Amino acid sequence: MTTRKQLSEIAAYIGGTVCGDGNVIITDIRGIDEARAGDLTFIANPRYKKKLKGTGASAVIVSSEIKKSDKNLIIVKDPYTALAKTIALFYPEKRDPKGISDDAFIGEGTLIGEGVTIYPGVYVGHRAKIGKGAILHPGVSIGNGAAIGEDTILYPNVTVYRRCTIGKRAIIHAGVVVGSDGFGFANPGRENLKVPQAGIVQIDDDCEIGANTTIDRGTLGKTWIKKGVKIDNLVQIAHNVIIGENSVVVAQVGISGSTKLGNSVIVGGQSGIVGHIEIGDNVMIAAQSGVHEEIGPNNIVAGSPHMPHKDWLRAQACVPRLPEMRKTLKALSQKIAILEKELEDIKR
Repeated sequence: MTTRKQLSEIAAYIGGTVCGDGNVIITDIRGIDEARAGDLTFIANPRYKKKLKGTGASAVIVSSEIKKSDKNLIIVKDPYTALAKTIALFYPEKRDPKGISDDAFIGEGTLIGEGVTIYPGVYVGHRAKIGKGAILHPGVSIGNGAAIGEDTILYPNVTVYRRCTIGKRAIIHAGVVVGSDGFGFANPGRENLKVPQAGIVQIDDDCEIGANTTIDRGTLGKTWIKKGVKIDNLVQIAHNVIIGENSVVVAQVGISGSTKLGNSVIVGGQSGIVGHIEIGDNVMIAAQSGVHEEIGPNNIVAGSPHMPHKDWLRAQACVPRLPEMRKTLKALSQKIAILEKELEDIKR
C-alpha cells in the first residue's frame, strides 16, 4: 500500500517548517536526481544545492541556509536527521512472525523471553538467555551461557561465542562473529604458544555492528563495546579493546588489543590503531590513518603515521610538487658546488 502524506504532515512529524504549498501530496522519497512529481527529496550536502532548481521532486528537505526556492521546501536544522525520520515514516520496519521454529535447536536450561522469533537453522546453546522480542535469523549460533537482550536483532549467520553478552535493541548484521579467540601467543615467531582466551565480549544497548565484522573476546576480562556505538562492515576489533559510548568505526578498520577509545570517537575507513594506547573523547581519525601513539581528547588526526590534520593537509599539498622541488634542489646543489669550487680557487 502506497503511503500518502501531506507535506505539512511530514513537516510536523520531523519538526520542520514548510516554505511553499503544505497541501502537496507526497507518496515516496527519492534521491535528488531520480525524484519526480509526488516525491520528496533532500539536500544534506552543500554541494548539491545547485541541483535544487532542476530536481523533479515535489518538495525538498533543506537546511535553514536555503531561504527560498521555486520548489516546496521543508526547512529543518539537520536535513540528514530529518531524512532518517521521514524514511522511517514511509517505510516502517515490518515485524517478523513471532515463535520458535521446530527446526531450531534450543539447549537445556535456556531462558527465552516473550515474543521472540527464532528461525529454522538457529542453534542456541545450553543456559543461554534470549530477551523479550529478540529476533534470531537463520544460521545464527549462540554459545553456551551467552545472553541476547530484549528487541535485539541477529541477522543470518551471526555467531555469538560462549558467555558473551549483547544488550537491548542491538542490531547485529549478517556474518558477524562475537567472541572468537583473541590473537594471543607466547614467544611469537618461535614457539607460538597459544594463550587461552578466558574473557568475553560485552556489547551494550543500542549498538549496531556491520556485516562480517569480528570482535575478539578478552584474554581476561572483556572486550567492551559501549552504548550507542556504531561499527561498519569488515572491522576487526582485538581482545580487550574498549570503545566508548556513541563512537563510530567505519569499514575495514583494525584496532589492536587493549586499546581504549573514548566517547564519541570517529574512526575513518581503513585506519589502523596499535595496541595498548588510549584515544581521548571526541577524537576524529581520518580514513587510512595509522595511529601509533595516544591521542588526547578533541583532536583531529590524519596520515600514516598520524599527525594533526592541519599538518597532514600542508604535507599533502607538497606531494604533487615533489618532482619540481627535487629538480630545484638538484640545480641549487650544483650551483653551490660551483661556488664552493670558485671560493677554493680564490683562496689559493
